Amino acid sequence: DTIMATRMLIDARHQEETRVAVVKNNRIEEFDFESADHKQIKGNIYLAKVTRVEPSLQAAFVDFGGNRHGFLAFSEIHPDYFQIPVADREALVREVEKAAREDAEREARADAGEGPEIEEVGGSDVDDIAAGGASRRRLQPHRQYKIQEVIKKRQLILVQVAKEERGTKGAALTSYISLAGRYCVLMPNTPNGGGISRKISDARTRKKLRETLTELGTPAGMSVVLRTAGAERTKTEIKRDYEYLSRLWDDIRERTLSSRAPALIYEEADIIKRSIRDIYSNDIDELLVEGGDGYRAAKEFMRMLMPSRARLVKQYGDRVPLFHRYQVETQLASMHSPTVR
Repeated sequence: DTIMATRMLIDARHQEETRVAVVKNNRIEEFDFESADHKQIKGNIYLAKVTRVEPSLQAAFVDFGGNRHGFLAFSEIHPDYFQIPVADREALVREVEKAAREDAEREARADAGEGPEIEEVGGSDVDDIAAGGASRRRLQPHRQYKIQEVIKKRQLILVQVAKEERGTKGAALTSYISLAGRYCVLMPNTPNGGGISRKISDARTRKKLRETLTELGTPAGMSVVLRTAGAERTKTEIKRDYEYLSRLWDDIRERTLSSRAPALIYEEADIIKRSIRDIYSNDIDELLVEGGDGYRAAKEFMRMLMPSRARLVKQYGDRVPLFHRYQVETQLASMHSPTVR
């Protein structure tokens, strides 16, 4: 029975590095690792301070507490931050909302079998959602203004890291926040831009998910995208995921109000949480974790995310290391040999 099973294995013995593998019939299907000195910051949310507005680039540089200042393109700045008369700003936001609503209606019509098919986008759900929303929602308000007219030095902006720092380049940032759960992505300040992951192509499933979306009753000015993992889930499960993200957003807002920039407001999940959230699927028979802290983190997160599955999370305590036991080490080593099977 040991050979036919599908397992998620988490090697969290050492503080310096955590490794995750999904092994099916003793072959690696998925592998990911994170080292302590190269923690990823993508997805993190910071309260940042504008240090420089650059008219030639139509962008701002902001101090968010990273190694270098982050890069915030004008199109990534929500109109709420524009320092313009209130009436003008409200008109702008209405314009963005109208465009987003038309988008959402177009997509809903396509799902109902009227109108054009929605094109497929590769990449992971979350990236695809962030990118898809991005290109559409920001066409309008930035035409009437130049960045130097509406954004000021020392201004505070809540930003999320969209791209890691690389070499001498600072991180790319956005002020359009998205929070990924297991089945939903909540975009708390993107108006009416919600929808269904383009990776779900079955028309019946899309129609059912449309109904679920409507039932969530997302507040105005927010939107929700349903992820691929939610395709086969019940309304209750999706709703619970959505409520967890709503609470998370409330926490983020509270923390922002009591913080002084630059400050880390929310840390995107570490590798253990990310793996359970994004890679874990129902055909995984057990989840073995080596290392006490890692085991407790995995168990606690699974209890919150999918309580019925928490019993599948087990602590591995054998003398033979976990990755040796399931032949993961030999497969990882063989990737570096001149001939790769």
